[in-house]
Amino acid sequence: MAISDVELFIRLALAALLGAVIGLERESHRRPAGFRTHTLVSMGSALVMLVSAYGLNRGADSVWPYDPTRIAAQVVSGIGFLGAGTILREGPTVRGLTTAASLWVVAGIGLAAGAGFYLGAVVATALAVVTLVWLSRVERQVLSSKESNLSLVVSDQPGQLGAIASVLGRHGVDIRGVEIAPQEGARAALLITVEVPPRADRSRVLADLSSLEGVFRASYESQG
Repeated sequence: MAISDVELFIRLALAALLGAVIGLERESHRRPAGFRTHTLVSMGSALVMLVSAYGLNRGADSVWPYDPTRIAAQVVSGIGFLGAGTILREGPTVRGLTTAASLWVVAGIGLAAGAGFYLGAVVATALAVVTLVWLSRVERQVLSSKESNLSLVVSDQPGQLGAIASVLGRHGVDIRGVEIAPQEGARAALLITVEVPPRADRSRVLADLSSLEGVFRASYESQG
């Protein structure tokens, strides 16, 4: 059994496109594995499936028996090493699990596209995007007391962190961790891991932080 050049191109291109769709969502959250990584993982998985199913085929008269799924099966286990590189432990918080899971899903989408299972690849991509975008919003609304990340750009001056902590304390927000990264122009980027209680108005917290002197930007950042 052989495959035409046009079919080969379609499968690889579709795999790259579907991986890019999920990668764009991860890139928008500035994750270590973003647009290019997801695109390459999906396309590479499709290529592995194509090589496994067609590249080693010697025809019906071949005396060399082989299982066309053996090479492709290694993608499922091998992608775990790449996904592990996106998982970071920061004190009590573990970040990057969602990105690692999206890489695993993208690998499956690439295998499906490479095998010619177009409907499965497209539907899986749509469901993955819905999970990453829509369910993320539902999670933040329903489980509002879970840990969140506050991203701020502030003036690098004494007392700035204390003023921010005072605002968070008024709203009952607990600080779990703080990362500080100096920037140009006497500014600093803060990433504060906080636990926001259900009763707190998250938008009001941001408004009060933004009104502080020396705070140039304040926003919530997804942890996935």
